[in-house]
Amino acid sequence: MISEEQLDAYRLEGTQVRVVRDAIEDNDVTGIVVAWDDEVVAIRRPNRRIVKVKRDYIIEPASAPRSSQWE
Repeated sequence: MISEEQLDAYRLEGTQVRVVRDAIEDNDVTGIVVAWDDEVVAIRRPNRRIVKVKRDYIIEPASAPRSSQWE
C-alpha cells in the first residue's frame, strides 16, 4: 500500500500517476491524485472525471516504466 507521504507529494506536485490494476495495460488508470482515505484514492482523469481506486493497487508516476509485477 502506498504511503500517505507519497500520495501527498504526488498531489502537491500535480504528478501524473498510473494505477496498475492487473496485467492488461489498457486497464490502467492515469491521472492526478486529488484525495484519499484509508481504503481508496481519488484520481482525476484527463477527461476530468474522478475515479476511485483501491490503495492496494500499484500507484506510480506515469513517466516511469510500467511496473512488471503482473508478468
